[in-house]
Amino acid sequence: MLPPLDTQEARRKIVNFIKKEFEKAGRGTAVIGVSGGVDSATTLALTVEALGPENVRALILPSKATPSEDVEDAKMVIREFGVNKWELIVIDPVLEAFEKLLGPMNKVARGNTMARIRMSMLYARAYDDGLVVGTGDKSELLLGYFTKYGDGGVDLLPIGDLYKTWVRQLALEVGVPEKIAKKPSSPRLWPGQLAESELGITYEKADSILYALVEEGLRPSEIVEKGIASEKEVMRVLELMRTNRHKLLPPPMPKITKMTAFEYASKNPL
Repeated sequence: MLPPLDTQEARRKIVNFIKKEFEKAGRGTAVIGVSGGVDSATTLALTVEALGPENVRALILPSKATPSEDVEDAKMVIREFGVNKWELIVIDPVLEAFEKLLGPMNKVARGNTMARIRMSMLYARAYDDGLVVGTGDKSELLLGYFTKYGDGGVDLLPIGDLYKTWVRQLALEVGVPEKIAKKPSSPRLWPGQLAESELGITYEKADSILYALVEEGLRPSEIVEKGIASEKEVMRVLELMRTNRHKLLPPPMPKITKMTAFEYASKNPL
């Protein structure tokens, strides 16, 4: 089972990580998309702690599918952590321009386009002195529950090694309002979308399975034998991980030379 997080130690490590990444990059402004959910709220709080609120720019990027409650929660979090540089930009006109050129898209294609529009806007605001700070967590990354080159296309991922269950614990530690810390997760790419319904498993159960697989090295059969989860639940998590594995890897290419560009960059930091 997933043990409780040492929230104070995680907080210290993440704050130091953010400071070092900005120092290495020589950039001074963090650009964050704030949705009103627990991940972006926690990331905002940690980034403010690391850099100061004056060095954080927040964007709220709703669409017609975004509940007004989420927009108000995003504003509340921004105020809570003292961020004065923030904008609210409705993305529907940009999405409509895509559909005018490309024709109608199905629900999933439309949702992924929305995520990529949002990321383009974040990078537009980060063009001079900024880094785009991602808000994805380890559960979303391992399950592939994010849009490739959308919310997955960022410069750093401060909470990327924390399971969703842990993020909720850390959220309370850093002062995120309980209402947001416990809010059901949703990308809000279409009306009524909820993460757990779409995944077909609760985050609490998925996190227990992921922890057993990744941190403890248990085989799927052992997870079932130990009563951590049912065979059906384990198979669902494995299916999501296999299907979406490509999102965590660089694009494949044929190897012609001694070392590809990706291999060189990973093995030879300059």
